[in-house]
Amino acid sequence: MLARRRVHLVETFTYEFRQPYHTAEKMLGGQAREFISRMQAEARRLAYRAVRELESRTQEQGLKLTRCGLLLASGRPLPVLEKILASHALIHTADGELFREALLHASARCGLRDFRIKDKELLDRAGKIFRLKSADLLGRVTELGRPFGSPWSQDEKFATLAAWLALATHSKNISKQREEFSTP
Repeated sequence: MLARRRVHLVETFTYEFRQPYHTAEKMLGGQAREFISRMQAEARRLAYRAVRELESRTQEQGLKLTRCGLLLASGRPLPVLEKILASHALIHTADGELFREALLHASARCGLRDFRIKDKELLDRAGKIFRLKSADLLGRVTELGRPFGSPWSQDEKFATLAAWLALATHSKNISKQREEFSTP
């Protein structure tokens, strides 16, 4: 473990901005579209800054950042904005997707290979790759986080597993495995 950091992908970390689709729900169509577009650009810019900073910090340690592991939601692709804003469940999904897309955009811009896996497939896939039962795998990840102190939350543990998979998966096989393990 080289770094542990929660990155904020909005400048102003208030309810209005940290959940862009929730805010857009209260706006008229054109305003909502413009607001989401601004928030997407801001998230991309901040994600890029965060990845570049991480690259710099790892270089200082004599290491090179080469990959990005990202957990995907388990749902279907999002519909058009009007349908998203009409459904509270889709609003939550869209907020998450906006930030995931920003991280993928930043990773690509930095030349990192990305490894994507649906969150519901993570433990099974990691168990197969590392030849461990889910409980043993989670135990190891829990132990890894102990020196960092509390909280060492499930999202941090799962992000760590995604990073391990990104490193363990041979570069040439990443897109093939992404197709295999992200199909519904």
